[in-house]
Amino acid sequence: MPKPSPCVFPWSLLWLASLASLVVQSVLSSSYSSSSSTYQRSAAGGKRPGFMERTLVLLDVNTRSPIRVLNDNFLSLQLDPSIIKDGWLDFLSSKRLVTLARGLAPAFLRFGGKRTDFLQFNNQKNLAKFRGPGPDYYLKNYEDDIVRSDIALDKQNGCKVASHPDIMLELQREKAASTQLVLLKEQLSNIYSNITITARSLDKLYNFVDCAGLHLIFGLNALHRNPDNSWNTSSTLSLLKYGAGKKYNISWELGNEPNAYRSMVGRAVNSTQFSQDYAKLRTLLQSVRYYQRAHLYGPNAGRPRKNAVLLLDGFMKNAASAVDAVTWQHYFMDGRVNKAEDFLKTRLLDTLTEQITKVIKVVNKHSPGKKVWLGGLGPAWAGGINNLSDTFAASFLWVNTLGTAAVQGIDVVLRHSFFDYGYTHLVDQNFNPLPDYWFSLVFKRLVGPRVLAVRVAGLQRKPQPGRVIRDKLRIYAHCTSYYNHNYVRGAITIYIINLHRSRKKIKLAGTLRDKTVHQYLLQPYGTDGLRARHVQLNGERLIMVDNETFPVLKPKTLRAGRTIAMPPMTIGFYVIKNINASACRR
Repeated sequence: MPKPSPCVFPWSLLWLASLASLVVQSVLSSSYSSSSSTYQRSAAGGKRPGFMERTLVLLDVNTRSPIRVLNDNFLSLQLDPSIIKDGWLDFLSSKRLVTLARGLAPAFLRFGGKRTDFLQFNNQKNLAKFRGPGPDYYLKNYEDDIVRSDIALDKQNGCKVASHPDIMLELQREKAASTQLVLLKEQLSNIYSNITITARSLDKLYNFVDCAGLHLIFGLNALHRNPDNSWNTSSTLSLLKYGAGKKYNISWELGNEPNAYRSMVGRAVNSTQFSQDYAKLRTLLQSVRYYQRAHLYGPNAGRPRKNAVLLLDGFMKNAASAVDAVTWQHYFMDGRVNKAEDFLKTRLLDTLTEQITKVIKVVNKHSPGKKVWLGGLGPAWAGGINNLSDTFAASFLWVNTLGTAAVQGIDVVLRHSFFDYGYTHLVDQNFNPLPDYWFSLVFKRLVGPRVLAVRVAGLQRKPQPGRVIRDKLRIYAHCTSYYNHNYVRGAITIYIINLHRSRKKIKLAGTLRDKTVHQYLLQPYGTDGLRARHVQLNGERLIMVDNETFPVLKPKTLRAGRTIAMPPMTIGFYVIKNINASACRR
């Protein structure tokens, strides 16, 4: 669990008084309630009753001032350019997909990933030869349907959305399944084919982000090189001119994990060269009037191991001023994981804290206070693991990532991927939200950008020599989102992850004592347990009402002073609505 700032808060006396009061009450209660069933059961077994049943945790939050203030788009999204190759780009106009993306706005949408550095722009309308392979027996009729769909969209004004026939979606799923095998083979073999994005494809992508209320960050190909290994800007300049002519509001980045280029294509780009490439891109943006003030992000380095740290250090030394925020990536595990319980291991969850510390140390060495973004984050490598990284189990990793990143000052977290092939996305190929989507939606509705310090007291296991005790009850606090009009400014949201196999009780103390609480408890729905692909909120299954309507996220009201009971292996969001926190009124 993240630790608060070491400073002594002015509310510490109130906290100690509250703690003392509760301890005295508990001792008295245990002394005079010897007839209770809990006490009798313990006595019958010849064991001494545990103090407060060893389940009670006292919780308080510093409501005077935030410890961090994050970007309003803290939780953001990513799409991989492979959607051009497998055909799903043509379906981004789906009314249901647009609705689901709009539910997570405001947010950035990063168009980038493994295939960023194999992307070429071609300024012409969609031609069949750019669509990629597909089964011959339906390809011609399928592409005719796509063209007719494009024509229908062109006739619409403003935001262009479509309802695609079921047979059209079924054919697309067949095509995507066959293409997915090709893409996965490429990724595992590190032999990639080029992808062409046409003017029509860019129009469809921008229509999607515009309709959904997102802001597009477009990843440019950094491996398009001249013979002297300098960056070739011809395709990028053509793209910039087209986007400017259409008045597309886009931010930019260059390359994807440049520290891995040698293993990917046998060609290395060192930090000095990459810094020069970014300086050239900044000059290029300034030469196109519409993008003179466009934002630029990078270097999008990989996990901070030796090569990535060396590249990041050199980049920050030479080109820190060229970027508006520093970006890097993190994946928690590879495809060898085969148990749902692996996603709940505290040692795995804590790796992110170690990686963030390394990155921020390098950034602050050269440019103290520079914003740091976690771009391209996913629970697993190589597309994820079927029936694992797309289930409820992976949500523990996702929510803990959001909490950890927020406490450590990561300004934006870009989730890979909103929608596409594989098993790390938020929406499946039937356009149905997966567990991580529902957690993201609840997070967006309830959690604001102001991060608050949490203070917890409770009984811990006695440390054993040589053994690291890691916390399985993780608690984070923010001001409640200002976009949620069900709560006035001053409300705070606490979210709690219970990794224990037993129920835990949390008693609100100090400034939180005797306040009314709205509970949003999320649990697996159905009989699959942690492997469930569906989620229930306070006992009700979350499911879309129709293509344009979300279910009502109805809270359960806990009376003032009531103890919060967290069932085993669950995640809950708790809004303290009438606290009027000064940190949250601004």
